[in-house]
Amino acid sequence: MTIGFLKRLLSRKAEEEDAIWIHVRCGKCGEGIKSRIDLRHDLTPRYGEGGNVTSYFLRKVLIGSGRCFQPIEVKLTFDANRNIISREITGGDFIAEGQARSSQ
Repeated sequence: MTIGFLKRLLSRKAEEEDAIWIHVRCGKCGEGIKSRIDLRHDLTPRYGEGGNVTSYFLRKVLIGSGRCFQPIEVKLTFDANRNIISREITGGDFIAEGQARSSQ
């Protein structure tokens, strides 16, 4: 193995540690969709009075693989440590990881 290969491998592992996956099901056709959220780059910070980050926000619109093109809007709020504290979805439902396959 080369040093470059090991650096790339470790870099990818660090990237995955800074990411989470969400799993949703389309409310119209039932297709399961999973989407990766990069906790370093995808979140919008919200600032308090002192200029410190108090929370983060993410709005993401997902569309499946082409069966119905129904947009599924996901809104997540994170605390200052990037832990999810609230979630909303329009056009579908949140599902567990193993349910991300299509139901049809």
